Amino acid sequence: MIGKLRGLIDRLEEDGFIIDVGGVGYVVAASARTLAALPPVGEPAEIWIETMMREDAIRLYGFLARAERDWFRLLQSVQGVGAKLALAILGALSVETLADAIARQDRATMARAPGVGAKLAARLVLELKDKAPALGAAGFTPSDAAAPGPAGLPKAADDAILALVSLGYSRAQAAAAIVKCSAALGQEAATAGLVRAGLRELAQ
Repeated sequence: MIGKLRGLIDRLEEDGFIIDVGGVGYVVAASARTLAALPPVGEPAEIWIETMMREDAIRLYGFLARAERDWFRLLQSVQGVGAKLALAILGALSVETLADAIARQDRATMARAPGVGAKLAARLVLELKDKAPALGAAGFTPSDAAAPGPAGLPKAADDAILALVSLGYSRAQAAAAIVKCSAALGQEAATAGLVRAGLRELAQ
């Protein structure tokens, strides 16, 4: 059972990536949010892994934060949610937004995720209302998700801050890193580039 991989990003694909660990390339499925936040090809990364074994295959799912992996597991505890849909939900909604939607029993927000209809959205917020608070203790709170970003930043920078918060950083940490990176990279910097630069800044 694989729980974590540390190596170099070898290749990015539409629904995942390959990470080279000591010359062995592991194919890892990931959400769109995780793919956008990965370091560039050739750069090192530490990936939390959920290993799923079937009779005909072993599939690896990767996350940059352990809490996001925990949400991946939690979402699949609801009937009708498999690995593919859980990834789609995490790609569309940050873990803060998920926690907030469940706390507020907000079906409309949950239904924003692709593949989640009204009935499944209702089931998700209902069945997870008693389970989600345990994940909130890991540092993800609805108040963080609702907090405004620094005034005057481009939308790409605001989106980058949200991406970092979804990976487990506090709103203050994420904003400070992105403000610094935005100043260095310029107003035209894209969200993905800002997220990568922000992660490098936070790792120092």
